[in-house]
Amino acid sequence: MSGDQHQKSNAARLVRTCSIWRALDVLGDVPTLLILESIWLGDLRFSAIRERTCLSRPLVTERLKSLVGRGVLQRHQYCDKPPRHEYRLTEMGRDLFPVTMMLLRWEKSWSARRASLDMELTHHSCEQAIIPQPLCSHCREVVKPQDIDWREGPGLAMVEPEYTRRRAHRNRQAIAQNLSLFTDSAELLGDRWAGLAMRAIFTGLNRFDEILDDSGMASNILSDRLAWLVEHGFLKARMYQTSPNRFAYTATAKSLDYLPVLLMIQRWGDRYFGAEEGPPVLLTHTLCGAELEVYAGCGSCSEELLLPDVTIHLARSEG
Repeated sequence: MSGDQHQKSNAARLVRTCSIWRALDVLGDVPTLLILESIWLGDLRFSAIRERTCLSRPLVTERLKSLVGRGVLQRHQYCDKPPRHEYRLTEMGRDLFPVTMMLLRWEKSWSARRASLDMELTHHSCEQAIIPQPLCSHCREVVKPQDIDWREGPGLAMVEPEYTRRRAHRNRQAIAQNLSLFTDSAELLGDRWAGLAMRAIFTGLNRFDEILDDSGMASNILSDRLAWLVEHGFLKARMYQTSPNRFAYTATAKSLDYLPVLLMIQRWGDRYFGAEEGPPVLLTHTLCGAELEVYAGCGSCSEELLLPDVTIHLARSEG
């Protein structure tokens, strides 16, 4: 291979990265989400986390070690003999709370189990039962997909993609037994490649080849993820080429309502993994014309929902 060919081959391997990409390196894994959910619900000790998640001991051990190493959790010793530790959220971990709120909002509307899982959020500031809403910090209106403009920012970079094996989706029976807050959303957010496919579509890349170039996936992995997203109602497919068959994909109402989850992930990623040059992606809220700074707000009083001010009550519905 000539030097020019080698350079062209390397360039072809580079794909667009952003804060969502970097954040999904941490969050794009179902066991990680289940462990964080367990901690959000107050299970801080290893045995309690295992009991709620139904994950194996080695898997819980490995994921906790990774979350501590990445700065999301920290260990606190509560017993000397024998040494025992509990796991608490760091500031970085607590800043994931808006992501949690948007996941719960989506589950209340779209999860197949929404009728059998009675979940109520109480906002202490206004003492109201709430449904979290993605709000614009400038006009305090609900942020809707059609009111967002996307453009590349100064921190956008091109990176060489990393290929990882497919992560297994979580057993739904185990979710039901343990009253998991995140069912359908965990299957999507817990698969990094599916999340990156959604990112591409939300930023206007609809065709198979465009999504392939944007995400850096192997073509068979992308085909699998897109088929799963269509099957589960997140996308609609329209054929635009034959031999081989190629499709263009559009977001459904179900996936558009998932966009606030990615917006919160992007906000978190910008804070902790952002480039010195600035945000990789710049958003404008066309409703008010301001640069979009989205936050998880109370549907009753519009105040920002903070971890100490929200109680999650989770109980089995009799229906």
